[in-house]
Order: sequence, then structure tokens, then C-alpha cells
Amino acid sequence: QGQLVESGGGLVQAGGSLRLSCAASARIFRTNMMGWYRQIPGSQRELVAAISRGGGQTNYSDFAKDRFTISRDTDKGTVFLELSSLKPEDTGVYYCNVAPPILARTSYSRYWGQGTQVTVSS
Repeated sequence: QGQLVESGGGLVQAGGSLRLSCAASARIFRTNMMGWYRQIPGSQRELVAAISRGGGQTNYSDFAKDRFTISRDTDKGTVFLELSSLKPEDTGVYYCNVAPPILARTSYSRYWGQGTQVTVSS
């Protein structure tokens, strides 16, 4: 079983909502900031949002502000991403990994999971 397992994606109409979940191994979850990333077709993987180890601090990319919410459940070792007011341009594969991105691309690059597909129809 992978150490990062994403779920919750699907097909939704523009303006709709989804809740993504990421089950992380204890080793990764307990010691790191966590982030959600996405890869839009034809683009590189980008950070969507990040959350501190304790959950008290979050930050969002501009496109995610006021629409997406990241959270984490310490007891369950799970990171969530609530997506709302979805747009067709949000269509892509969503992944979780540690934050900041430089860490996810280097030391934790081998932990990328399969991601979860989000498709927003117009």
C-alpha cells in the first residue's frame, strides 16, 4: 500500500464542490507540513495549498484562495482539500505530498501517489 493515497475526485459541474482526502503514512504525516498539488493537462504540477504540522497555518495559491480549504486530521493521519465553486480550468489530477514543493520534488519525490482525478464540466 502506498504511503500517500488520494481519493474523492470525480466529475462535477461548474460551481460544484468536492472533498478530497489523502491518507498518509504516520512517518510522513507526523513530521511534515503537508500540501495538495495538482497537474492540469499540459502543465507542470503545482502547489494548491499547504498546511502546517499542527494545522494552525495554511497558505494557498492565488487560484485556490476563497474557493479551496485545506485541513488535516491528526488522529486519522489524513489531509483534506475542500473544493468549492469549481471551474472547468480546475480539471486535473490532484495529489498530496509534503510541503514545501522543493521537498516534495526531491527528498519525498518517491512517495507521489496516483492522485485523484477532478473533472469539472461547463
